[in-house]
Amino acid sequence: MAFDSQERAKAYWDKNVKLMISLLIVWFVVSFGCGILFVEQLNQIQIGGYKLGFWFAQQGSIYTFLGIIFYYAWKMRQLDREFNVDE
Repeated sequence: MAFDSQERAKAYWDKNVKLMISLLIVWFVVSFGCGILFVEQLNQIQIGGYKLGFWFAQQGSIYTFLGIIFYYAWKMRQLDREFNVDE
């Protein structure tokens, strides 16, 4: 029974790490990629009179980060229920 518990704990942790890594990749692409690397291409598009590259550097990465926080909380709640560790 203890081995099963360790297996479940490892599976839970593996899914948690996979989720964190994928969200960190999204965060990196949006903040560094859209705000710095792809800024020239994104500046060809305008939203509300502002260039999209500028918008991502100033606002978009912040909004994306907030979205990632809420998405992580939602997915972790599902993961906690799946592994019966929710409160």
